[in-house]
Amino acid sequence: MSAIAAELTYTPEDLLLMGEAGKGFELVDGQLVEKNMGGFASCVAVQISHLLLVHGQALGLGWVFDSEGSYQCFPNDRRKVRKPDVSFIRRNRLPEERIPDGHITICPDLAVEVVSPNDTAYEVDTKVQEYLQAGFPLVWVVNPRVRMIHVYHADGTVERLLEDALLTAPELLPGLCHRVADLFTLAPNG
Repeated sequence: MSAIAAELTYTPEDLLLMGEAGKGFELVDGQLVEKNMGGFASCVAVQISHLLLVHGQALGLGWVFDSEGSYQCFPNDRRKVRKPDVSFIRRNRLPEERIPDGHITICPDLAVEVVSPNDTAYEVDTKVQEYLQAGFPLVWVVNPRVRMIHVYHADGTVERLLEDALLTAPELLPGLCHRVADLFTLAPNG
């Protein structure tokens, strides 16, 4: 006789109640999905966070969130929670200009995914499509190993930025102009 184990499902509220145990997990189809990040990718994500934070604060543009900033803003699946590696929300978009204690229920203006060695192309492409379908206006997929950034726009256009290209987002982050290669040289690749 074989026993069939009931598959546990979780809600966005469950994820919040897990506290420290829920860190590093996203929620997809009621299932906890571990979000692992390699050391080099993590270092690059910090560099991007720092770049956005310094630029955004200098101009009072908005808020930067790290990989624990959780978004519950997917109209086709209210139980989905994603955590981009870095995200940015412009000022005057949060309800009452308050950062919520729980999941953020609006789309960020920018989501950044930094590719780690354990990420599959399928997983990254799936996230990008989910983000764009939910209404994220701008998604950067940063690949540290090949030193390249793919920039996905809400209108369906995609830019491929190689090392010598300049990373800009004039409508969202006026004045931001950073050489792609510099994001990777600041994080020594061991």
